[in-house]
Amino acid sequence: MQERKDSNKNSISAYIHIPFCEHICFYCDFNKVFIEGQPVDDYIESLIKEIRLTKAKFPSDNTETIYIGGGTPTSLSASQLDVLLKGVREELPFKDGDEFTVEANPGDLTLEKLKVLQNYGVNRVSMGVQSFNDRLLKKIGRKHSAKDVYDTMKIFEAANFDNISIDLIFALPNQTIEDFEDTLNQALSLDLPHYSMYSLILENKTMFYNWARQGRLHLPGIDVEGDMFELAIDKMTKAGRHQYEVSNFAKPGKESQHNLIYWNNEHYYGLGAGASGYLGNIRYKNHGPIQHYLKPLENDELPIITIEELSIENQMEEEMFLGLRKTEGVSIKKFEQKFNRSLDTVYGKTIQQLIEEKLIKKENDYVSLTSKGLILGNEVFKEFLIN
Repeated sequence: MQERKDSNKNSISAYIHIPFCEHICFYCDFNKVFIEGQPVDDYIESLIKEIRLTKAKFPSDNTETIYIGGGTPTSLSASQLDVLLKGVREELPFKDGDEFTVEANPGDLTLEKLKVLQNYGVNRVSMGVQSFNDRLLKKIGRKHSAKDVYDTMKIFEAANFDNISIDLIFALPNQTIEDFEDTLNQALSLDLPHYSMYSLILENKTMFYNWARQGRLHLPGIDVEGDMFELAIDKMTKAGRHQYEVSNFAKPGKESQHNLIYWNNEHYYGLGAGASGYLGNIRYKNHGPIQHYLKPLENDELPIITIEELSIENQMEEEMFLGLRKTEGVSIKKFEQKFNRSLDTVYGKTIQQLIEEKLIKKENDYVSLTSKGLILGNEVFKEFLIN
């Protein structure tokens, strides 16, 4: 990638990937490895070097949001987290109070680790809960129980930490509507500011994908999956968590600022093994296997494996795919400012057709999905491909 030549003030968010896990879930296709026997300390050192090298090529004056995901960042020891976060704060300019998220698993997060996070300005934790049904948790390969979730909430309470999001998955093997409703009730009883809700997707190369091909996986039908999603929207809305993106619900003002960077199609560093980034008109991806990631960094080279240069058409497509995931939709004014072309010039016919099909609506400055469009999102998105 070419170095940035301009000296304009700019702010770029950062995604940082920690690929280590104490346990591999059956449905997960993120870049991850068992932590045992891995060169964790070398990885942290190399990751900090990658940040330094990336910043030298693509300088920024501020890091709008930082998100450390995985894998399981909290599978690191407290002292390893300390080294990682110290390096991140030294290399990335960051204003205290801006959103700094770390992913955690129930059962992995101790009070000692949480104190380390707080010490370096981490002010949001995203926790992979997935279900409150212990039988289902075992079935999907999670190592925590519902009790671990409640125990972790006590740790947050002891540290006076309340900006917490949890992930839930629905349409799990043999899951019923009643079971999912119970999970939603327990999740909402925690009274958290943010919830993310995803239907199970069978990703290639996962254990679930292989089992499904062998006929060993019994998943709820598409109608039941739709009913579960509608139930989630209804319960979240009644509990004062508005749906601001297809899969995300929050109290007003508690929306994930980092995820909004993605959906607003803005720039971010992708740092760590298997991470993806978006800088200028380039999308890039790092080597996934740990040793392949470490090797170039030993020679002070970035560990990038693929680079995709986006044409103006590609960028406009992504603006629509990503922006329409938000319930507010795509800003007509911002589209024109970004691409120097009006939305109607590029997509007028498509938008009119989708309005007639009651899949999208146009109100004031925004084009957004209708409730019918929210359920059929992928069908809508592909209409914005420019041939």
